Amino acid sequence: MPNLQGSLPPELANNVVRLYRECLRRATFIGKQQHNTELVVGMVRQQFKKHMNETDPEKIQKLKDDAARVLINHMLFESAKLTGRKVGQRS
Repeated sequence: MPNLQGSLPPELANNVVRLYRECLRRATFIGKQQHNTELVVGMVRQQFKKHMNETDPEKIQKLKDDAARVLINHMLFESAKLTGRKVGQRS
């Protein structure tokens, strides 16, 4: 599976704390739109807390890739909403 973190800025992709903060920002944004901020933010916190003691570098990389994938998908979705296109639609 390709490393998805190349799609994110290196300072975010290489730093778990920054990735966590960005996930929380996105969760807050989504939560405010859907009026369930506490639930969405809680889910993000729970996932990061669940894996906070992970030491296997490969597993950590997979977890970071998964988080990056969610961020990228959300950014694509928001971009598509702004442009009026469906996600995956080409110009």
